[in-house]
Amino acid sequence: MCNCGKKRSDYGAGHSVNANATNQDYPPQNAIEEVYFEYTGKTALSVKGGISGKSYRFSFSGDIQVVDLRDASGVAGIPVLKKVRKALVD
Repeated sequence: MCNCGKKRSDYGAGHSVNANATNQDYPPQNAIEEVYFEYTGKTALSVKGGISGKSYRFSFSGDIQVVDLRDASGVAGIPVLKKVRKALVD
């Protein structure tokens, strides 16, 4: 006789998900939370982060701004913005 149902219930008993987790819990504190983008356009550009809601203002070509990690994938889709390493900023 199969005991598959018992194995499934035993497996699920050891795993839990925090349904009350918020965006404040992500990313973990030891993770990189900032990404740098350089503006390559000709005039100024303002961008609003899709996740954080933060506003980013690139005032001139070559301007480098810090972008929240949560917004980075959306900002990376803008053709006149390119991701740069922090070393270029320092």
